[in-house]
Amino acid sequence: MNFRLAGNSSEELLKQVSATGVKPASASTNTVSSQTGASAAQNNHSAESNSPKDTTGNQANSSAQDKTITEKTKVNTEDVLVCKYSSGPINEVKFSDVYVTPDKKCYIWSGRTNCGLKIVTFDDFDEFLAGLEKAYDGENRSYLLNYKGRNYRVERTIALEGVNYCARKMPTTVPNLKDLGLPYRVYEHLISLAGCSGLILLAGATGSGKSTTIAALLKEYLQKKGGYAFTIEDPIEMPLDGVYVTPEAELGLCKQTTPPDGKWEEGIKSALRSKPRYIYLGEIRSPDVASEALRAATSGHLVLSTIHANNVSDAVNALVKYAASSGISEEMAYELVANGFLGCIHQILEGAPKKAKVSYLFANPDTNAACQVRGMLRSGKLNMGTILEQQRVKIERGLDLF
Repeated sequence: MNFRLAGNSSEELLKQVSATGVKPASASTNTVSSQTGASAAQNNHSAESNSPKDTTGNQANSSAQDKTITEKTKVNTEDVLVCKYSSGPINEVKFSDVYVTPDKKCYIWSGRTNCGLKIVTFDDFDEFLAGLEKAYDGENRSYLLNYKGRNYRVERTIALEGVNYCARKMPTTVPNLKDLGLPYRVYEHLISLAGCSGLILLAGATGSGKSTTIAALLKEYLQKKGGYAFTIEDPIEMPLDGVYVTPEAELGLCKQTTPPDGKWEEGIKSALRSKPRYIYLGEIRSPDVASEALRAATSGHLVLSTIHANNVSDAVNALVKYAASSGISEEMAYELVANGFLGCIHQILEGAPKKAKVSYLFANPDTNAACQVRGMLRSGKLNMGTILEQQRVKIERGLDLF
């Protein structure tokens, strides 16, 4: 953001920036006035220097005036950018992620554009920072901080000038899936998959709301259908643990766990021995996790997980590559994905305020029936453009997908 600063003192500018969040409307006018004043001062100085009077005194006065004008136009950039007043206790300030830099400044989304940031201060920053440092175990850069009853998912990194933290404020409750902005027909189809087996992927970039959406989906299954859910997360994010009551007065039960000794594949094996209806993996991020997730998806379980990808095609390709890197042939990887794949939703957040925008690809939940998507996956020719468009049209027109 470029500020025109001439003619305003630092204090005046700060008041205007704090009040409006934009550059002062009078900045341009003040700049012209200042330039005009400076020109007038120069003309007076020139006229007086040509007179027989004491030129030394006049030059000194002119220099003093120029110095005063220069001092008035100087504004420390940090003074403009830094919030001078506390926003309140950190738990009460509305934001998704806060970035704490080595110089102990806090940055959050400005709320005005898609990605712009602003600097804020908190009443209890020193206490929060101490909590960030204390919760770090010296090994895992990703960890959970419970600060005064509120969970934060923390990523600790070493930047050029020291330790940098990204702390994501986790919701105190899991939102309802209906409230997340999914197209109603997509919502209906997802709910219909509750009794099926296979893998449902939620794809997107960091901060696109993947974990929130997939947790809301699992919550919906537990509330509507009941059953036992086993989650493996690092760190645990959404508050899913507990008992749920269905409309038929049956129960759903969710237990949230972390990977034993950081080994995701061991966590999945433990989940399979627990005979769950649903398995929720925080993220597919390695070949071993991908192969174990697909194994669970093809053995009667409904597996939900997230994956980093730019679109649906990239997500499916990444899943195949992960599976192929686990020690099986590429042909076997395509077959495994074809048998285990149930659906993939790609989500992005756009606009201010941010709203979810999704694209999707579903396979026929009846694995014995003909399915164009499974056929494509088996062939290894992942040309999904036509199928994606066909499914989008069917969803929008309220037609059955299969």
